[in-house]
This record gives sequence, C-alpha cells and structure tokens, in this order.
Amino acid sequence: MTDAKRLEIVITSRDRRSRLLATLARLDALGEGWPVTVVDDGSVDGTAAAVASAHPEVTLFRLDASRGAAARNLGVRWARAPYVAFCDDDSCWAPGALARAAGILDDAPTVGALAARVLTGRRRQPDPICEQLAASSLSGCTALPGPRVLGFLACGAVVRRQAFLEVGGFHPRFGIGGEEELLAIDLAVQGWWCCYVPEVVAIHEPAPRTSSGAREVRQIRNALWTAVLRRPPRPLVRRGVDVLASPAAKGRRGAALAATLRGAGFLLTERRVVPAHVEADLERLEHRSGGARLKRPGRG
Repeated sequence: MTDAKRLEIVITSRDRRSRLLATLARLDALGEGWPVTVVDDGSVDGTAAAVASAHPEVTLFRLDASRGAAARNLGVRWARAPYVAFCDDDSCWAPGALARAAGILDDAPTVGALAARVLTGRRRQPDPICEQLAASSLSGCTALPGPRVLGFLACGAVVRRQAFLEVGGFHPRFGIGGEEELLAIDLAVQGWWCCYVPEVVAIHEPAPRTSSGAREVRQIRNALWTAVLRRPPRPLVRRGVDVLASPAAKGRRGAALAATLRGAGFLLTERRVVPAHVEADLERLEHRSGGARLKRPGRG
C-alpha cells in the first residue's frame, strides 16, 4: 500500500476562508502527497468556492448547516484510507509526522488513536495538555508506542478509521470544545488504545480572539454531559463537583448548568455506564490530578 493510500487528512472549517487557505498551502508545501478532504461546515463567506478554485486537488464537501465537531465524522466516513489525521483550519502537521503516525499504527493494530505533541504559536511552545498526557498514570501492554491516555486534542490526533467509526465518532450534540473526552472513553470501552506519541508533531497557530465565554461554557457542559453519559452514580457526582469547582468554571457555573440542562433529554436514553476497568482508569487519572481533569478547551 502506497503512503497516499494509507492515510488521509480531514479538515473542517466554518467561515474562516483565509485561515483555511493558508493551512492548505502549508500542507501542500510539505510535499508529502497525503489526500486532503475539506468539510465546509456551513460557511457563508465563500470558503467552498475559494477552496475549489485554489486547491482543485482537495476533496470538498459542503454542509448546509454547521455540525460542529461531528462534521469530522462525515470526513472520516468519506475517507478510504485506514488512517485519518485531523487538522483544524489553523493547524498543520510537522514534516514527516504523518508518515511516522502511519507506521506506528501499522505496527500497533490495537491502537485506535494517536495523540500528537501539539506545538502552539510562533514560539512553538508545547500545549499544556502535552505535559498531562506524557505524565499519564495508566498502565498498558509494553508494545504500546507511548503512554496510554484517555484524551487528546483533535487538531493533533490521528485515528484508525475502523475504530473511529465503530464508536460513532464525535457526538453530534457536543459541538466544539471538550468533545474529545467522550470519544476517547468510548474507544477504551471497545478495547481500542489511545496513546500519546510525542515524536508525532502537530503545529497549532490559533488566531488571537476575544472570548465571550461561550466556548468555555460549552466545554464545561460537555464535561458534565460526558460524566452523565458514562460514569456510575458516585463517580458521576464527584466528577460533576470537580468540574464545577475547577478554575475554568469560575464565573460561569450558572451559565454552564443552564447549558447542561438545556436539551439534555438525550442523556438518559444514551447513558451507557463504562465497564469497571475503564472506570478504574478514569478514577486513576482524576486521583493523580487531584480531580481537576477538566482540560483547557480542545481547540482541535
């Protein structure tokens, strides 16, 4: 199997035409020939037309309305390669990173997702989540390519297509912000490992933005929804208290609780408590972090 048939890149973007075109140019400049699929997530700024004109080699799908993180699911379904690397419209992969990721997944058939080392900004500083992932206290078989983890940033993730589709991908209700945790848990439930592999490097250059707090509220809501969907009663309550007591929730608890309750009817019908070994892993991670396992918004 040639490299071009082993891995594909999926990018979703909404109303950030110039950022997306810059990312596509950077991927082009790698000269590695990976097929790229762009899912235009309901843009109204001419994104799709600009991509079609500047990059006719890119597979382009246009959505009439935004699906948030779940737009990535469509890109993965349309992919034909066994491995899929995610990009955001403000992220890219370091030279050689994807060939390395494909080789690792070739040699580790039980690994469903690789969490890359994500370097941010012009100074290429490691994202704070990298330290958390590297320090993971989870055990695993010695053949794993790196520490076993239960989280990642989507803009720095390479997934095994089979595993991703098997668990349903990103939840359609979660949007963008902390959507990765539920997927990582569901992969573990199905017996797929997720590993942190620092030699696989992604570059993230987020544009400066002024936050209204909506994304942070969504992240807190998604952490609470994840707990309700997958945790037994006592750990669920403990996790909920920890999330709401976290620094990220300061000044946002009321809005986060309101968002959690709004449209939450699906939680009971979709609730599937994880098996004991996955719950033990979650508690081990929470114990190590003092309960503060609410990471910064997953901007990927």
